[in-house]
Amino acid sequence: MSPALEGRCPLAHLGVIRARGEDAARFLHNQLTQDFVLLPPDRARLAAFCTPKGRMLASMVGMALSPQDILLVLSLDLLAPTLRRLSMFVLRSKVQLADATQDFALQGLAGAAARVALQGAAEPWSKRVAGAAQGVALYPADGQPRALWVAPAGEPLPEAADLPPAAWLWGEVRSGVATITAPVTEAFVPQMLNYESVGGVNFKKGCYPGQEVVARSQFRGTLKRRGYIVHSAAPLQAGQEVFRESDAGQPCGLVAQAAPAPGGGWDAIASMQVSAAEGGGLTAGAADGPPLELLPLPYELLADI
Repeated sequence: MSPALEGRCPLAHLGVIRARGEDAARFLHNQLTQDFVLLPPDRARLAAFCTPKGRMLASMVGMALSPQDILLVLSLDLLAPTLRRLSMFVLRSKVQLADATQDFALQGLAGAAARVALQGAAEPWSKRVAGAAQGVALYPADGQPRALWVAPAGEPLPEAADLPPAAWLWGEVRSGVATITAPVTEAFVPQMLNYESVGGVNFKKGCYPGQEVVARSQFRGTLKRRGYIVHSAAPLQAGQEVFRESDAGQPCGLVAQAAPAPGGGWDAIASMQVSAAEGGGLTAGAADGPPLELLPLPYELLADI
């Protein structure tokens, strides 16, 4: 376990969209890659909002305060455009969408703080309700449990030592579950970031924007890009291209999320051509750029169907 991932961190880089009304669950069900109609009270959902071509406009963790009151936690830099685009599809649906970021406190919990908040709800995307607070189990990082804590603004915070934001962001990378931010919006189909393997896509639900492209990629065995964790001695950033030393002509991948590593250098989640990742000789920014070391994923990938 990593001693760098222990404590509580305010998540100022995230925001909240609130969907309220009798059609809230059905509306989100028809727009996102996950099932919100059959969302149990003890579960949350990782989901993507896609273009008609299946490209991820945003990713989010959704949880229900009630069947008619659902929160979507997503990158703050994508909240406004996501809210505008979702609102275009409301039409006659009985749902109201609003930016509720100021109404809620968002905290990241790691290590003992996550164990206390979750009280045994350790499976990713399981949820524990404690009073007005919602604790969602995230994918662990380096063996450390992690949780997303959401509560109305002004609620007492969980008791824990302060965790620096840089350490939390590094844990996000080490979990292997990327959050879409502005530099990489519309860059990936969900499977390019392994969303089908970490609970971010439901292939049994009905249509949503991009559903045909996402399903075709899965069922026809055409997944040529996957998400990988990489390390570099040089700084990395979302939107940075990845190359192979042997091919200077075109990039073979793109960094989705990056953070400085406590032990030095930078770690990142990069979406890359499977053939390039298996071939090695990876570099950042250019074919003669800083070398990238491929690290193991902390979860198993689902096989193509």
